[in-house]
Amino acid sequence: MGLEEFKERVDILSDINNIKFSEEEQEKLYKYMELLLEWNEKMNLTAITNEDEIILKHFIDSAIINKYTDNMKNLIDVGTGAGFPGMVLKIINKDLDVVLLDALNKRINFLSKVIEKLNLKNIEAIHGRAEELGKNEKYREQYDVVTSRAVANMNVLLEYMLPLVKVGGICICMKSKNAKEEIESSKNVITLLGGELEKIETLYLKEKEENILERDIIIIRKKCSTPGVYPRNPNKINKKALS
Repeated sequence: MGLEEFKERVDILSDINNIKFSEEEQEKLYKYMELLLEWNEKMNLTAITNEDEIILKHFIDSAIINKYTDNMKNLIDVGTGAGFPGMVLKIINKDLDVVLLDALNKRINFLSKVIEKLNLKNIEAIHGRAEELGKNEKYREQYDVVTSRAVANMNVLLEYMLPLVKVGGICICMKSKNAKEEIESSKNVITLLGGELEKIETLYLKEKEENILERDIIIIRKKCSTPGVYPRNPNKINKKALS
């Protein structure tokens, strides 16, 4: 797919999904897609390799939460993988300081190359684990927004995310299904870690006006500091999730 065809497809899918990308943003997303497909031949970055699906299920899916980041100064994307949603949010928010966090170094190498090729500023890809950064004063409770499109259960995910959110900031969890059931079983955990459920919004990714993917967006507001004992070490988190 050439650049002009890519722009046409982005315009069509963006209009259907009420998303808007500038021409400059489209050009950066195109370079991002090219790098993603090139590197994906050498390592497993994404199972989605169809270009139209990349636009919809990676780029637009990431951009749908942009409306929650208005007036925010910084963001950390936990378990970012190939950079979703954090890299896309940076591309459409020049003034947003972004950290992309992942435990696999090969993904960090890829993201560092994307940052270099797209000439992005005030964005950093970090090799590490959320439970480690959550104990580090440099990162703990330092972020206006913490995002994750991870598939982990909410009780586990929140122990990774909420310690990184500053008081007054928000945690955005992107879930594909069962979010309401997970939230019901994690109410105590949200309170324990200093959060408060603000809203659950169900959004739909569309193609030709047909729903392709249902996405539950869970917004949790940080009301008070997370107790210092959290996050626990990974062995304890994996052995027994909070309840």
